[in-house]
Amino acid sequence: MESTFAIIAEPSRRAILSLLAASEQSVGEIEEKLKLSQPSVSKHLRVLREAGFVEARVDAQRRLYRIKPEPLMEIDAWLAPFRRFWSVHLDALERHLDQMDSVPRRKGKKR
Repeated sequence: MESTFAIIAEPSRRAILSLLAASEQSVGEIEEKLKLSQPSVSKHLRVLREAGFVEARVDAQRRLYRIKPEPLMEIDAWLAPFRRFWSVHLDALERHLDQMDSVPRRKGKKR
């Protein structure tokens, strides 16, 4: 079984998770939105389902897939101690942008 990080490292799987974060989707809807083949979408959904990232429910003739938040919450918890590394940089960027907003802008160069 692949690790959680190996599973989400695959770009198509991340794209599928992003779609499912917004709403339930069928294989056909995912296929159309991501321009992937049906076998490819089904393969990625199978990996995501077996890893616990998504679940399916039957609606008439189709299966609708939705995200299961628990594995993502585990990743979020693992990342928590590392947030301080990038939050310092984001705070510095915010201060810089605030300073740029307070500096009056010139209208073109004078010669």
